[in-house]
Amino acid sequence: MTLPVFVVGAEALQRDRVELGGDEGRHAVVVKRLRLGERVTLTDAQGAGADCEVVEVSRRGLVAQVLVRRSEAVAVPALTVVQAIPKGEHAERAVDLLTEIGVDTIVPWAASRNIVSWRGEREANALGRWRATAQAAAKQSRRLRFPEVTALHTTSEVAELVEAADLALVLHEGAVGRLGEFVLPQSGVVVLVVGPEGGITDDELASFAARGGRPARLGPFVLRSSTAGVVGATAVLSRTPRWT
Repeated sequence: MTLPVFVVGAEALQRDRVELGGDEGRHAVVVKRLRLGERVTLTDAQGAGADCEVVEVSRRGLVAQVLVRRSEAVAVPALTVVQAIPKGEHAERAVDLLTEIGVDTIVPWAASRNIVSWRGEREANALGRWRATAQAAAKQSRRLRFPEVTALHTTSEVAELVEAADLALVLHEGAVGRLGEFVLPQSGVVVLVVGPEGGITDDELASFAARGGRPARLGPFVLRSSTAGVVGATAVLSRTPRWT
């Protein structure tokens, strides 16, 4: 059985005995009820980790003795999913699943036809929820390298990501080419753009195409925005060295 994962600072992880305090420490001892002699995995969320044995427990947290150090390499090709903001609980569900399957970067996109818009304090709160969801999902799926959830991107900023990518695919129900027909790079960065429930506008599609984005269909049916990104990312990953 795999070990529960908790996040510590990079400097703390270099020590032979690591103190796990704060919210993570309280979660470990109060919620998970970890006790002396049990084992955990500690990570800095940037690829470094250690399997440890709990040697001290208090109401504030625990102290763990490092047994084995390990690391998670940077995955290639890197996969970035640009996700138009889904409505309601669909947003966090999409972030959760994208994290679980191994997406490296999640980019919230302020698409023209988003039902939900982020402004002011709402943007900060929503980003906080996305990032908390990604961290929880990364821990649950035993990742040592957590995905980055970036700040909200405008269409022009997404177009810049498209231009910089080694391959950029824009999911679109009217595309001629199917996602499985594109030749994927074996390194570099793949960007997958997922539109909102209302669809990508002609202007947005043209903006991405001008920067090298290639429209792609997932299949014969139209999926929810929150589902399409997960299905598309899975299809991409299954055809890379990461999964084969």
